[in-house]
This record gives sequence, C-alpha cells and structure tokens, in this order.
Amino acid sequence: MQKTNNKFQFEFVALMASLMSIVALSIDALLPALPEIGNSLNVTNTSDNQLLITMIFLGLGFGQLIFGPLSDSFGRKPIVYIGFIVFIIASIICVTTKSFEMMIIARVLQGIGLSSPRTLSIAIVRDSYSGDYMAKILSIVVMVFILVPIIAPTLGLFLLNFYNWESIFYVNLIYGLLIMLWFWKRQPETLDKEKRIKFTSHQFIDGAREFIKYKDAVAFTLISGFITGSFMVYLSTSQQIFQEQYNMADMFPYIFASLAISIGFATYLNSVLVVKYGMWRISYLATIAYAVISILYVFLFWSGNNPSIGILLGFFAIQFFAVGFIFGNLRALAMQPLGHIAGIGAAINGFVSTVMAVPIANYIGGFVTNSVLPLFIGFSIFGVLSLLTFIFLKRKKRLLHV
Repeated sequence: MQKTNNKFQFEFVALMASLMSIVALSIDALLPALPEIGNSLNVTNTSDNQLLITMIFLGLGFGQLIFGPLSDSFGRKPIVYIGFIVFIIASIICVTTKSFEMMIIARVLQGIGLSSPRTLSIAIVRDSYSGDYMAKILSIVVMVFILVPIIAPTLGLFLLNFYNWESIFYVNLIYGLLIMLWFWKRQPETLDKEKRIKFTSHQFIDGAREFIKYKDAVAFTLISGFITGSFMVYLSTSQQIFQEQYNMADMFPYIFASLAISIGFATYLNSVLVVKYGMWRISYLATIAYAVISILYVFLFWSGNNPSIGILLGFFAIQFFAVGFIFGNLRALAMQPLGHIAGIGAAINGFVSTVMAVPIANYIGGFVTNSVLPLFIGFSIFGVLSLLTFIFLKRKKRLLHV
C-alpha cells in the first residue's frame, strides 16, 4: 500500500510546483524573444519560430519514458538530479549554437531533461496522496505553477530589452539550480526501498501492460492529449497572434499574464471545490464548457475576420477558465489507480498526452497566420473529442452499476 494522507503541507506543495515551474519558465520566458532568436539564427519563415516552443514538448514527452520507470527502481530524487544535469548541458548548447537546427535539437534535449522534475513531481504527489485530496493537492500545485506564466513573458521581455536573448537561458539555469538545492535539502525520498520495482530490461513493457489494464487511466490520458494539444497551439502562436495580427507586441506579456490569471483562479477554485464535488464531476462539466465556448466562437466568427481584442480576450479568458478545472483533475483521475506504478504511470500519461499534443499543435499552428479562427476550430474539434470520451466513460460506469 502506498502511504497516503490528507494533511496539507505548504512547503511540499510549493516545492512540487517549483519543480514543475522550471518547465514553464523555460517555455514562457522565451516567447517575447522568438523573433529575435529567429533573426539571430537566420530563420526566414517566422512560423518556424514556433518550433522553439513545440519541440521542447516533444522532449518532455519522450524523456518521461526514460525517467519515470527509472524512478520506480532507483527512487525519485536521484533521477530528478540526472534530468537536471541533462537540462544544464542542453542550455549551454542553446546559448552557444549559431544554427537554428542545433537550437531545435537542444530544445528537445532541454525537454528531455526537464521531463524528470515535471513527471516525478506528479509521482511524488501520488506517493503521498490519493483520491479527491490528491486532486486538491495537484490543483494547488498547478495554481502555483501557473504563477510562472504570469510573470515569465514580462521577465523575458525585461531581459531582452536590457541584455540579450541568451540571458533568458542563463536566468532559467540559475532558477533551476536554486530549486534543485531546495529539493536536495528539504524533500525526503517518497518511494521507500521495499516498494521499489526491480530494474529489468522489460520493466517499461511490463509497466505499460499494467497501465493498459486500467481503461479509465487510458481514457483520461487521451483527454489530456486532446486538451493539451489544442492549448499548446495557443502557447506556440500567442506571440504571433498578438504581435502580428493585433500589432500589440509591447502589450503581449501583460495579455499573456492576464489570461494565465484566468487559469490560475480556476485551479484555485477547483482546489476548494474538488473534495466536496469530486474531480470526475468537475472535469466533466468543465469539458462541456470548453467545447461549447470554442464552438460558439467558430459559429460567430466563421468568416475568419478577427474580432476586436476585447472580444477575443473575453473568449480566451472563459476558455482558459474551463481549462483550469480540467488539467489537474485529469492527471489525478489518470493517476488514481496507478499508485503501485506511479513513476511509470506518470511517465506514460505524460508521454502519450504530450506526443499527441505536439503534432496537433504543429499542424493547427501552421494555419494560424492571419486569423485566430483555426485556433478555435482546433479547440472545438478536440473539445468535442474529449467530451465524447467522457460520455463513453459515463455510459460505461452506468452499465457497470446496472
């Protein structure tokens, strides 16, 4: 049995959120610098700059398959350290290369390294909590984690204006080193030696077979892929939308931050409500809202002409408010039956959802050139697919109880 509790520990939550936030800072602080990096590395097609964002997610996806299973055998803490060493090496390549192709490879490598603290923070939470209380803890972790996107683009713009784009990578490294020091000094190992799985060459295959046995975990992982993919389109195109389509380059960090607040407020509300109403019910209703809002936008602005900035931000804010009730709950729902293989479970959940998300983001992002409409069409398609998956699970639940 996994050791679980219902005691809130502020430092634990803050530390888990900080581990995840290294990922957010590495992505969001770079957003204002995409055009300058592209110019510095002689990129001719500005849409290619999106690869600096989407390809780190590819590394995040694949890296989890390595570090998750290893943590089930050797413990959480040493594997977090190994991942961070990979991140340091990749960051050095990013600031020294003169090739855009090498920069993309380094961003993938950064993602591989960062997949360790990102995935294992979730495994550590699962080691320590279960059920709706786990969803509460994950919601608070995500809420604190979302504070980083609120300030990251502004920080990136500040560093860009007063120093250069390379300084963004150096600040990420310093921040990461401070978090690693905190993690080393204050976080005990959560996976006891007697609960570790013996390392074998077929460990991942065995874990994958065990994961597939839990159909709900598979279904919630697919929904995570749909929602993450459509949301990743926004992450990779937001700078392009507000700078080129709305001519608001100077306001971009503040717009990005205000929309992140919408998600953060929703995750806070979720942490308050989830124990009372349950993570299943809340995420189901939020998925309905996510699909309906995006379909409404497509219906109103089918012509492709962009609405005023106020209307667009209103739609984004409501859409992302729904997202705030989805992300943490989906992870908790998928991880609930996987306590005995938390490392591999978190790895497969993260890998499948991320590897689904990257091609979704790259494909739809290619259409977001002079209109926001393709973005909302993507929201609509994957919102509906997520809702249909929920309806299938709900129907299966009803049949089981007949």
